[in-house]
Amino acid sequence: MIRKLTLQASIVLLVISVVTFALGLTNWLIAHDVAESKRAELTETVRTSSRLLAESSIIKKGLDGIDEEAVQQFAEKTRKQIGADYITVFNQNGVRLSHPDPGLIGQPFQGGDEGPVLDGKEHLSTAEGSLGLSVRYFTPVYSAQGQQIGAVAVGITLEKIQEAVVDSRRMIYAGVAAGLTVGLAGALFLGQRVRRVMFGMEPEQIAQLLEERSVMLESTHEGILAVDQTGSITLLNDAAASLLRKTGLLGPFEGQKAESIMPKVPLRDVLERGERLLDEELEINGTVFFINSSPLLLKGKVIGAVTTMRDRTEMKKLAERLSGTEMYAEALRAQTHEFMNRLHVIMGMVHIKQFDALPAYIQEINIRYQDNIGYLSKRINDPVVAGFLLAKMSFASEQGKEVVLAAESFLPDQKNSRLSHELITILGNLIDNALDATDQNGRPVTVFMDAEEGLLTIEVKDHGKGMESTEGIFDKGRSEKGNRRGYGLFLVQESVKQLDGTIYVMSEKQKGTIVEVVIPIERKE
Repeated sequence: MIRKLTLQASIVLLVISVVTFALGLTNWLIAHDVAESKRAELTETVRTSSRLLAESSIIKKGLDGIDEEAVQQFAEKTRKQIGADYITVFNQNGVRLSHPDPGLIGQPFQGGDEGPVLDGKEHLSTAEGSLGLSVRYFTPVYSAQGQQIGAVAVGITLEKIQEAVVDSRRMIYAGVAAGLTVGLAGALFLGQRVRRVMFGMEPEQIAQLLEERSVMLESTHEGILAVDQTGSITLLNDAAASLLRKTGLLGPFEGQKAESIMPKVPLRDVLERGERLLDEELEINGTVFFINSSPLLLKGKVIGAVTTMRDRTEMKKLAERLSGTEMYAEALRAQTHEFMNRLHVIMGMVHIKQFDALPAYIQEINIRYQDNIGYLSKRINDPVVAGFLLAKMSFASEQGKEVVLAAESFLPDQKNSRLSHELITILGNLIDNALDATDQNGRPVTVFMDAEEGLLTIEVKDHGKGMESTEGIFDKGRSEKGNRRGYGLFLVQESVKQLDGTIYVMSEKQKGTIVEVVIPIERKE
């Protein structure tokens, strides 16, 4: 298995690779240029020397046969001065008058490339001579009368040229080596520095921590807010932003001073003294929050603080609604009010001494009540749900409206007792919404319940004003009824989610709304 490189190793390799590539490319470009320059310099040396020697009177006299020995001495002296490997003077027959090796004087010129110069053509050539492969320049020599009497060849072996090029590159090689050394040291220092700054963690680990932090912040229902040493907000989750906007404050909040938003919270004590705040109450524009704040410490120094926020009002409201307490109380109040009206009628009949009609009236009330109870108890085996529906019917009757249970409805006893409480939340909110949409003396709100094949179907239907659109109706706080409303369908959806059910809404303007909930159930054996 191939082991993945650490960040430090990756940085070192990257820096070394970049430095090596840059220096290598620079070396190639400079060395190539230097080599070409050196070759051109040596070539120009042999060309200039050859031309100057061709104009020398000593060379011309020697080729005219006046003083041939002087040619060898002059050529060797000049060769040593210019650093050439050889200077050869030869006549029109190709016979040498000078050469670094005196034993070759008087012998024919070697190389086979002297032909053009004997025909009066100056030229540069690379050929194998008596001293090996060399670069040599040929220049014809003319007498005072303008007649060619011989030629001069000045040459430098290729081996010597290569040695000169290598010598010129040594400084470049030294610079490249120094650059690589400095690059390696810098790469090691940078890698160690980055590792210390990142607390010895690899990028993948840091990315995972950031992802986990983001998920934790956004999945938390509590508002979380972080500030730096100066008290400026550096981070907050969506829940915190939502809570602050609920109070009427406008964002963006990042960068603002926390004291301007929460002036009554002593964050300065947290930042300066490192003290913790637990369950402090804070009121912002009429909304009360519970605040907890803890200092952020780095190497024993406070670098900021983290504050959590909870809406006390919202917590209380949701607790009451989720437990069904408010719905039970409202339904019982309506039922009590209805029976109080009946008692008032009885008291009036007694007061006017209508004793003969009193038994019949009481009997009628009893029969009606027993019919309702019997009607519900036969179809709804859960006594909690049956009692709740009976109270809702009484509440609707008090408002001049009507709630009826469909004749084909049936709810068996449930194995899970928690289902009853969730059903009260679901039914209570759906019936309330249906009654709100129904006019007095209008068509009744119909409730249908049936359990088949492990699924409980609940349908609440009204013939009220309906909705223009069902988009976003489950969003918390969305309502067409005014402020401080819009929790009903949100709570219904939350209960349905807890029961692993589904919910469907069909509505048409001025024709009514049907809400259907399907929930998996287990019957009591």
